[in-house]
Amino acid sequence: MPRPLPPVLIAVLLMYLVQQQLASVLGPLATGFGLPASQLSLLFSVAAVATAVASPLWGLLLDAAGPRPVLIAGLVLCVAGPAGFAATVTLGLDETLGTDLAFVLILLFRGVVFGVGIAAVLVAALALAGLTTAGVGDRTRAIGFVGAAQGLGVLVGPIVAGALAAASMTLPIYLAPVVAVVAAVVVLVLVKPVVPVAQEPVRVAPVELLPAFGAGLFLSLSFAIAEVVVVFLAADRERIGSGEIEGVLLGAGLGLVLAQGLLVPLLRWTPDRLLKVGAPVAVAGYALLAVAPSAGVITVALLVVALGVGLGITGFAATASLGVGWRRQGLVAGLVTLTSGVTFLVGPMLTGLLFEVAPDAPALVAGASALVATGLAFVPTGPRVPHSAV
Repeated sequence: MPRPLPPVLIAVLLMYLVQQQLASVLGPLATGFGLPASQLSLLFSVAAVATAVASPLWGLLLDAAGPRPVLIAGLVLCVAGPAGFAATVTLGLDETLGTDLAFVLILLFRGVVFGVGIAAVLVAALALAGLTTAGVGDRTRAIGFVGAAQGLGVLVGPIVAGALAAASMTLPIYLAPVVAVVAAVVVLVLVKPVVPVAQEPVRVAPVELLPAFGAGLFLSLSFAIAEVVVVFLAADRERIGSGEIEGVLLGAGLGLVLAQGLLVPLLRWTPDRLLKVGAPVAVAGYALLAVAPSAGVITVALLVVALGVGLGITGFAATASLGVGWRRQGLVAGLVTLTSGVTFLVGPMLTGLLFEVAPDAPALVAGASALVATGLAFVPTGPRVPHSAV
């Protein structure tokens, strides 16, 4: 693993842990503030839009100024967002702030400021993986580690939040800025200006990367649908009973971490092979999900889905990174992040509409989306670097 990457992976892990930590307490807080479900949904939508829109902009800035300034700027926002959120919650709960003003400030700090900041951290991590590696194998493994750090933060965040909330509902909120400060200090101390390693000339036209981006888009969309439909099934007690939802979602998160953090380094497959294998594995998982009769089978189905999506998404991101030179690693990292971010904005809305048609409809559409990704995975992207570099 390139020397500059581990501290950035720590920052990614901690920022996504903070994101999930804050998300886990939003439901109880909404009840405390008397906020309707529509306003809570708006908060998640604003955060998703902020992250998606900011990602390519951070990428352009990174190409101009380098990864370290983008990381530092992003982490400053990641500290300011949770700190402002904690202050707003404190003043709102003691009624110093009115409900409407408190909600606007929560949208600003938790939605916009933190959403823009976490986009910078992820974009910088992906770009750094591209700037500090040359061969196909090294690049793919580095990008897999970035995804695994992100997935581990998403997996551990709710567990940490639950443990802290057992002592006090507001404890996860007050601890979040502290965790963000720790990540910022790690980056400031350990991440120095990066000199790109020597890389092979790129022999791919930008248009040849479109199939890979399409595959990444449809795979991410399928997973966004699958995660949300599980929540709907639990809410309606449809095949998932009370108290089982956490275990089901844990299976999905564990699958992503295993795929990107363990299988990608061990298998040493090329990006196109990861896509060609990962997407069909996800299709098989969705087929099982559509007919799963119980929470246990649903957990297995989501684990299979997550393994396939984790392999395929890593293949997509590595293909995109290898398809451009070092001068455009920031932009392509921003576009990769944008691609995934858009699906997690569209996915929940689409799932709600499909679930009203039929409870099995979201799983079938997710499977169809993964099937489209499978077809796109077999569209050639042209040569990138010699296979001897693997």
